[in-house]
Amino acid sequence: MGFLDQNVSETQIKLRGRLWLYILSAIILFLLIVPSLVVIPMSFSSSQYLEFPPKDWSFRWYENYFFSWKVENGFNDWMAATRTSLLVAVLTIFVATPIGTLAAYGLINSTSRLRTILFPIMISPMMVPIILVAIGLFYFYVQFKMVNSVLGLVLGHSLVAMPLVLIIVMSALKNYDMNQEKVARSLGASRPRAFIEITLPQIKFSLISASLISFLTSFDEIIISLFVAGGDNSTITRSMFLALRDQIDPTIAAISTVLILISSGLLIITQVLGSKSR
Repeated sequence: MGFLDQNVSETQIKLRGRLWLYILSAIILFLLIVPSLVVIPMSFSSSQYLEFPPKDWSFRWYENYFFSWKVENGFNDWMAATRTSLLVAVLTIFVATPIGTLAAYGLINSTSRLRTILFPIMISPMMVPIILVAIGLFYFYVQFKMVNSVLGLVLGHSLVAMPLVLIIVMSALKNYDMNQEKVARSLGASRPRAFIEITLPQIKFSLISASLISFLTSFDEIIISLFVAGGDNSTITRSMFLALRDQIDPTIAAISTVLILISSGLLIITQVLGSKSR
């Protein structure tokens, strides 16, 4: 029958029989990836407008992104917005990761009935439409004058990143033998010390993965940023959206290419760390 059917038992699905699934998966991946990849050649165009394929090649828009220090057309320069996004994303790691980790630890050590009740509540920010979350945050922040503040952005981004941290850490803790921690506690270690010295080192790869996911969630977030960011604290995604709405600036293509590279690199690192954890 050929190499497609070699070493296959009667109860196994032959490769030839599921070839259609591979073809369908390849088509879906192609449709998902290609629109993003189109942006890359557009970023090297010398044209004043977005065009594909580019007629002339240039690094002009990358220079405009990395060296645009002045405020033009009422918008912050690109690098200032990038610095804000990086600052908020890093701070989101230090807020969402500890809270999500402690929540996962608490759920793992709680009763199944309590876990069933609390788990949907804790992951509700990822189930509710993000625009509803953004509207609620906006009206809440208005009361405390937190609109257009870094603190407001960090708390808002942490709200949507925490459920992802919770899921990742819970998955790691489910594969961890809690008896090791119980042995340490039986030998006199307090619960916090047993958790820090026994449990954390064994789920460190999952914690790093959760931190990277928190960073990406914050760095790529736009809906909450549109509602609660602004002024000197505008994020790069918000600035891109406003520039695309008010003027077709090819600098957006250059920034998008940089963001694609950053996101792809962090996702690859996450997958590598995940495989090491397993």
